[in-house]
Amino acid sequence: MSNPFARARYVLSAHTPRQLPPTSLKEVAFAGRSNAGKSSALNAICQQNALARVSKTPGRTQQLVFFDMPQHPDIYLVDLPGYGYAKVPKDMQAHWQAFIYQYFQTRSQLSGLIVVMDIRHPLREYDHQMLTYAVENKLPAHCLLTKADKLSRGAAGNTLQAVRSELNRTYGDSVSVQVFSGEAKTGVDEVRGVLGRWLGIAV
Repeated sequence: MSNPFARARYVLSAHTPRQLPPTSLKEVAFAGRSNAGKSSALNAICQQNALARVSKTPGRTQQLVFFDMPQHPDIYLVDLPGYGYAKVPKDMQAHWQAFIYQYFQTRSQLSGLIVVMDIRHPLREYDHQMLTYAVENKLPAHCLLTKADKLSRGAAGNTLQAVRSELNRTYGDSVSVQVFSGEAKTGVDEVRGVLGRWLGIAV
């Protein structure tokens, strides 16, 4: 079956709640620390090299970026600002924290959250914050342990089991997790399947 995400395209960027696009269908948000490989993950899922910008300066994405698919124009993938960026002024950090909190509280079409974490540094404070937003709003969440190609298969498997145990202990069964590598294309089909179920589209 063809990949429905392969034709994803940029639609708009939102700096404030009033700029969020209206939609009658569903959307999935992607969150992650600014150096966790979120843009690379989006590009791998969508089989594109530059859909999401891969910046050498962490935290460059400073807005909510919306992508749609021509065959599903009212379904969105949403790239949230990279969080944990140290070089952003505190007032801007506060603005984004408030905006994202409001987004989770009020965006009724939000159908799930993908949290991207470097497999070598999983479940940092910001990761827990985003997962808590999802759980509090009764949204399913799925974690990608990215850059799995940087570890041996055994080490990656051990980290996966440890993270899965902590997630289950902290959040119950509402958060799932997998290993992922945009570079090696590890786990790409698995996360596409998750997105398809959440969005109600065939993958």
